[in-house]
Amino acid sequence: MTGEYYLSGVREVGSGIKLNADATFEFFFSYGALDRMGQGTWQQQGNQLTLTSRPRPPKDFALITSKTIPGNKLTIRIVDPNKQLLRYVECAVKTGTNIQREMTNSEGEVRIAQPSAEAISLRFELCPDRYSVFQIDNKAHNYFEFRFEPWIAEAFFDNVTYTLTETGFEGPHPLLEPGKIYSFERP
Repeated sequence: MTGEYYLSGVREVGSGIKLNADATFEFFFSYGALDRMGQGTWQQQGNQLTLTSRPRPPKDFALITSKTIPGNKLTIRIVDPNKQLLRYVECAVKTGTNIQREMTNSEGEVRIAQPSAEAISLRFELCPDRYSVFQIDNKAHNYFEFRFEPWIAEAFFDNVTYTLTETGFEGPHPLLEPGKIYSFERP
């Protein structure tokens, strides 16, 4: 089974899985300017191949600080050395039954016309796998600063099973349409 297998039949997407002899694997995904990677271990049982990564951490963002600042607006700020990423974070602020959604600006900021929040959810648009939800304990705080976690672009495999075929294997893709079957083939 060792060797390289590439995603087949999906236009404009480059993706592949390399199965190493030491039972580890390396995954890559490339679409436009977005590149994502993953790694883990593989196991074969009969005609089934199972890929497993380390457990996915609970959140893709970290709350750096929260505090009360003057004014009646709520401010969310994303910080990162790569300023190109700052405009791609969707922020959702929940207060009671009301949820307001805004995209960060080029400075990584969102200002919402409400003074407090019960929860803040963040989702990186270039890796939209999931939201990171933060419950807000201090309702007096109206300024929240977050940073990306280093694994935000990492692809995770949680015992993902593939069926062996004559040319490779087929099954789900961790970053493409859920429930659809994709083929990975040797070149």
